[in-house]
Formats: sequence, C-alpha cells, structure tokens
Amino acid sequence: MLLKLSLTSMRKLAKDYLVLLFGLTISISIFYMFETLAQNKVFLEANSLISSIVFVFHVGTFILGIITVFYIFYATSFLLSLRQRELGMYMTLGAKKRKITQLMFMETFFVGLTALIIGIVLGVGLSYGIAELLMWQLDFQGGGFQPLYSSSLLITVLFYVALFFLTSIVNAWRVGRKSVLSLLRSGQQQDQIKTSGLRTFFGVLLSVILIAVGYYAMVHIAELMQFGIILATATIIPGTYLIFISLLPFLVKRLKQNRNLNETGINSFTLGQLRFRMLNLMMVLGTVAMLIALGLGAMTAGTSFYHNIGIQASMFHANDVVLYEPNETEKQTLATMDVTEEEDYRYKYNEEGVYFLKTDLEAAPPEVMAFEEGSEGFSPTTPDAKLSKDEYALYGGEGVTELPGNWWTAVSTELGAGSMFGNRSIYIYGKSSYQEVDGEEQHVTLAKLNDFTAHLPELEKLDASQKSLAETYTGNQVEQLGGKYSNYVALKGFASGTIFMGVFLGIAFLMMMASVLMFKLLSSAGADVHRYSMLRKIGVRKTLLVRSIYRELFLLFLFPAIVGIVHVIVGMQMFSFIIIEPYTKIWIPLTLFFVIYGIYYFITVQMYKRIVLPKQF
Repeated sequence: MLLKLSLTSMRKLAKDYLVLLFGLTISISIFYMFETLAQNKVFLEANSLISSIVFVFHVGTFILGIITVFYIFYATSFLLSLRQRELGMYMTLGAKKRKITQLMFMETFFVGLTALIIGIVLGVGLSYGIAELLMWQLDFQGGGFQPLYSSSLLITVLFYVALFFLTSIVNAWRVGRKSVLSLLRSGQQQDQIKTSGLRTFFGVLLSVILIAVGYYAMVHIAELMQFGIILATATIIPGTYLIFISLLPFLVKRLKQNRNLNETGINSFTLGQLRFRMLNLMMVLGTVAMLIALGLGAMTAGTSFYHNIGIQASMFHANDVVLYEPNETEKQTLATMDVTEEEDYRYKYNEEGVYFLKTDLEAAPPEVMAFEEGSEGFSPTTPDAKLSKDEYALYGGEGVTELPGNWWTAVSTELGAGSMFGNRSIYIYGKSSYQEVDGEEQHVTLAKLNDFTAHLPELEKLDASQKSLAETYTGNQVEQLGGKYSNYVALKGFASGTIFMGVFLGIAFLMMMASVLMFKLLSSAGADVHRYSMLRKIGVRKTLLVRSIYRELFLLFLFPAIVGIVHVIVGMQMFSFIIIEPYTKIWIPLTLFFVIYGIYYFITVQMYKRIVLPKQF
C-alpha cells in the first residue's frame, strides 16, 4: 500500500521530481568525474603534467560535496512543502504517523538512488571526455586511464548514499513532528516587514560599509595578502545578507510609494507580492547571491587564468626562442616563423666551463624582464651596468667578479645558460681572455617572435631538439629548459586543470543555486493561489496576471544576480597580482551564467503558473 501511494504521488509530481533529479544527477556526475581524474594511479604516474594538478580536482570535489548537502536539503524541503496537505489528509483518514514517515523516507531515498545511478553513468562518460580534452590540451598521449574506476565509484556511492539516507531521515522526522492541523494548514502565513526607522537606516549603512571594506581588501590583496582574504570574507558575507535584510525591502517599499509606478496596471499587486515575500526570502536571496559569486567567480577565474597563459609566460622572458648550436633543421624551422628580432652570440665549451664572448653581449645586450618601482609589472629593459673588467662569472668565484645588475638575468634566464649546461661554471670573457680558452667556438641564437602562441608546434620541435643537446652537455635527462616555452607548457598544464575544475564546478554551483531559489519560490506558491483566484473573480485578465508573475519572479532572480556579478567583477582584482589581465574573455562565463540562470527562471515561471493559475482559470 505504501509503495502504491508513493508511486502515485511521484507520478503526480513528476515534473517537480525531475527538476530535483536533474540537479542531483549533474552534481553526482561532476563529483565522480573529479574523483576519477584525481585517483587514476597508473594514469597519474605515467603523466607528470596531470599529476601536478590533482589537488585542483580534490578541492573541486570537496567544495561540490558541501554545496550538494545545502542543495539537497533545500530541494527536498520544497517537495515536502508540496506534500504536507496531502499527508495531513492521509492522517485525517486514519493513516498512522509511522506509515507517513516511512512513505517520505522511501520517496526521498528512491529519488536519490535513481539520481545516483544516472549520475554515475553520466560521470563515466564525462570522465572519459574530459580526460581526452586534457590530453589534447596538454598535447600528450595518456596511458592507463580508466573512466570506470573502482575507488572513485566507491567514494561517490558511499558519500551520496549516506547523504540520501540522512536526508530521508530528516524529512521523515520533520513530517513526524508536525500535527495533523499544521500539515493541513501549511502555507498559511503572513509576512510582516519593517522597512523604516533607525534599524533599517543602520542596517543599510552597515551593509554599505562592510561591502566597501571587503571590496577594498580584494582590490588591495597584493599588499594585504592572507589578511585581505580573511577581511574580505568577514565583511562581504554579512554585508551581502544585510543588503537583502535591510536595503532591498526598503527599496521595494520606495517603489511601491511611487504613485505613477504603483497605479499602472496591476503593479500594485506585483510590488505587494514582493513585499510579502521579503521576510521569507531575504536570507535565501543573500545565500544565492554569495553562491552565484562563487560559481561565476570559479568560471571567470579559471577562464581568465587559461587565457592569460601566453601573457604570464612572457612575464619573466623578453625573448621567445633560444637555440644553442642550431643545426640546419632548426634554422629552417626558425625561418618559417615570424621573427621580429634575432641576435647571435659566440661561446666556447670545455670540461672546465662555458665561456661567452663579452663583446657580443655588449654589442647587442639581450633584453630582460625587470620590475621597476612605480610600474604595474615587469617590463623589458636592457642591462645598463658596464662590464669594465675582462672576466666575469655567473655566480662569482675565486678571483672572478659576479655579473652585475641585469646582466646576470640576461645570461642565466634569457640565454638559459644554467639550464643548458647544468652545474658547469658560466663565464663572460673579454676578447683576449676568450681567445686563450681551449675549446670549439659555437653560436647561440636569441630571437623574438611577432606572436609567440601562433608558432607553438614549431616551438615544441625546437624545444625537443634543444633538450637533446642539453642532455649531451649535462649527461643527465633534462625535463625542461626553463625558457619561455617551458614556462608556457607548465602554466598550460596547471591552467587546464583549473579551467575544467572552475567551469564544471561553476556550472554545478549555478545550477544548484538557481534550483534552490526556484524551490524556495515555488514552496510558497500555494499561499498565493487564493490571491490570484480573487483577482480573477473580480475580472482581472489572465494575461495581466501572467505578466505580473513574469515581472515578480524576474525581479527576485535579478536582485541576487546583480549583487553576485558585482562581487565577481570586483573580486577578480584578487587575482591581479598573478593574472596580468583578470578580465580576459569574461564574456564567456557571463554568457554561460545568463543561459543557465535564464533557463531556471523560465522553468520557475512555468511551474509557478501551473500552481497559482490552474487550467480552470
């Protein structure tokens, strides 16, 4: 009998359950994907680039787990609110409270298990697809990757089964503690809002001060560092809630006092609905605003970091290509590239060290990236210190002076002498001393490109051949040369994991938070039915009521969106000391946000209309 009642109820509320099921499925699939990418041992051991970003996926899993707990309790609370009168009727007709609690437990747990099965299947597909994307982005052939991974599957099942079991118990307990009368009269409440007086004034003033302090901390994060993060967190969160507790009800009241606006159409009813909702929604709106900021911020930061790879790789290297002993193949490859500047420097190599000719360096000093006080970052400059002595060493030594000023950076970083020759001593000799050195003379070519990222395939070939040469010089395996291309590859590896984590985590955040707002709005829709019924009875056209619903819900979706987007725009300044252009292609995450948010807004309107404007209207 319980099973029959449960199935009948779930069929009746199929559309509502589908929304809950969809949100849970997305959460489970992304959770499983993160864990699979982070735990494939053979795959990680075979690919050092992927293993270096494992912690990113573990962080994503942890955050997603927390937000899922918040989401599922809100979503099931909404479904429970839809069933309260029905459950009250069952108890009135003689059903025991123990049976009712069993019914709620069965329904919640069944939906959770269904979402778990679908989510894992989808997660396996996502894991395979994202792993392929990562391998394509990082340009390697991954071996040993298993999209269906036992430990990831076990962790996902245990976490979500425990969560569903806990949720089912809580829902059953909440039904069990309610009386028959409270179940039958659910949804009958009155919202009383105080929007005047000193309390409102000081609430608004305090919210503005807290937000301003938090924004200041984020903009000046480079100076404040960890304290800035703590200060921003401690001020922006309460400031955001105070906006919705004090400022928003006051603004709605002021709008309602505008006679021209209030007396147009049924705006009086629409604004009245907003005021009635404020007490019940202000905490939810504040929460949604903060989580929009987190979700959109994750996507924006990940996207910005990825699209700043080329810029960041140029922070410490003024030159794009370094070629020691260039052979004919390397020369031909360089000739196919759009080279803007090219210089050659002579050097000799023997068992005692490497010797660069000082006159070549003085004739065409290699540009270096240097930080100058008063500037916003690193800028190219040429070494200006005079090399007055005949002999210099990169690290100094007995009777030999260390290279002064930016000359050290020019030889070590731009020419990459330290990476190319390993532990051998590096010297810069004048012409006479250089001629006395016993060793075969070689050349190193330093070049700048018009567009570094336009020649990545050619740079990859040059990097591989130069690594082979470095291994000949050092006698050891060389992982990377430390030049601009090596920096680019390392940054790309980290950024690829960051963008995937940021985008998928952001999508999960936004979908679940939009669902929370939707469920909260719909849970109070039952109390609005009689209001719309009264308006229809006094002759208000259905089209006007539908228009009022669109406007009312649009404003309720708009308020947290505005606050969240402003938080993100200001908050991106937190990354300005590690990301050169933090707003690069910000339109991509914003577009994705508006699409997701718009879809949930449209679904909410349709479901709300179905509740307050049934077909007989």
